[in-house]
Amino acid sequence: MAKAGLSVRREQVRACIVASIAGFSSMVVEIVAARAMAPYVGVSLYTWTSIIGVVLAGIASGAYLGGLVGDRCGRFSTLVWILVLSGLAVLSVPPLTRWLAAAYFSGSLMARVLLKTMIIFFIPSFLLGMAPPVAVKLALTSLHKTGDAVGKIYAFSTLGAILGTFASGFFLISWMGTAHLLFAIAVLLVFSPILLGSFPGRRILAVLLLATVWLFHHYLLDPSPDPDTLLVKESNYYTIKLKKSSSGGHEGFVTLYLDQLSHSCSDPADPFYLEYRYIQSYKEIVEWRARERNPSRVLFIGGGGYTFPRFLEARYPRARIDVVEIDPVVTKVSRLYMGLSPFTRIRTFNEDARWFVMSRRGEGIYDLIFEDAFNDLSIPFHLTTKEFASELKRLLRPDGLLLTNVIDRFEKGSFLPSYVRTLEEVFGRGNVHVVFLGPPEGSVGVENRIVLTGPQGVDVDALARSLDRMGGVERVSYLMAQPDLQIRLERFRPVVLTDDYVPVDNLTALNFR
Repeated sequence: MAKAGLSVRREQVRACIVASIAGFSSMVVEIVAARAMAPYVGVSLYTWTSIIGVVLAGIASGAYLGGLVGDRCGRFSTLVWILVLSGLAVLSVPPLTRWLAAAYFSGSLMARVLLKTMIIFFIPSFLLGMAPPVAVKLALTSLHKTGDAVGKIYAFSTLGAILGTFASGFFLISWMGTAHLLFAIAVLLVFSPILLGSFPGRRILAVLLLATVWLFHHYLLDPSPDPDTLLVKESNYYTIKLKKSSSGGHEGFVTLYLDQLSHSCSDPADPFYLEYRYIQSYKEIVEWRARERNPSRVLFIGGGGYTFPRFLEARYPRARIDVVEIDPVVTKVSRLYMGLSPFTRIRTFNEDARWFVMSRRGEGIYDLIFEDAFNDLSIPFHLTTKEFASELKRLLRPDGLLLTNVIDRFEKGSFLPSYVRTLEEVFGRGNVHVVFLGPPEGSVGVENRIVLTGPQGVDVDALARSLDRMGGVERVSYLMAQPDLQIRLERFRPVVLTDDYVPVDNLTALNFR
């Protein structure tokens, strides 16, 4: 009887360990899914919705089949093979992501993201979902203690899921990267039977080990990376990539990619060289204002490659420049590769911009505020609202300017009109202007536009005269006439974005059909 009791306890312990490993692995796969998909489809509400829905669907389907399998083949060897197959499925995620996430699928952005997520992540979630019901079957020894056994299994499964969530989100992804982390999870699943005292044949394990190592070297880690790639790094916020590039015979560029977007392009040796047209538009507007008074206090929301902060630092040595960049790894990369000097006078705050602005005491602090934190797919919604715009207005001097870089399809997109209307609620109707990077009649497609406003409005006549004097090929900025802008706004029926209602993902989704 003593031996029988010991055997029962051992089976229950093994079942709890298996459930916790499955729960841990499921949540790691779910958290990693967002980082793995980000370089291809961005991180938006659609991405997270697809990932959570697909993983839950996989776990639910796996749990249903696992219950049936447990009743028919309730042996520990069955559980061993479920773990082994789960590990191999997890191992397939990185190559499948590279092959499928970058592939073209027709249809809406929502449907494309959902389909790709389903193909890549459903099977691993399904197999991991099979483990707990089989473990429950093994742990059941008496109908009188069914609740006790089931409660323990699912408690340990949930505990493993909690540990997987915190460990991957706070530590493992930024330390190991997604490919290495998935490889580690696959190894844990494939070889966990050994840890649990089961050794299902040396030959089988030898074959699995060889297959694992082969897949790791040939698919998970690229043995021959692009020679122009300087760095690939996963932080807690982005997949960061740096590539050498050239343009118009100018060599020595370094381009910074954050997830799927080409975010900055700089010459580390020349802070005055500005490659992107929206940065050149910034320059034209700042130089117009500087004819009256050089900027003394400037705030950047979003640092990226620090291209324009470096330009302002070199062009206006007396200016005090603050940069709010949420990701400290981006700042570190800019110091190492993008020309940001370790002796710079630029002050960097690695925190969320909303928190920084709300915590900033006083009024009328900045001459210029540049909001450059929006990309095409992933827009931090809390930086688009009326409430946040009111805080920015508080920090601006009466004659200060707010310049926001917005990427949208102006002839069809819905985000830019709504953002303009939102700013009009704060800065006044008619005081918000759209600057095109080229003549408006030729500006179509998903492009950068600058939204320009200020507490006392903008002297658009003086700005237009200044831009007209540039003329020729050098000019980048073109103001849209205010009557034309209002007609366009009315046609799109824009919504005012507030903290209670800010559907930015839905507003931008039309751009990516």
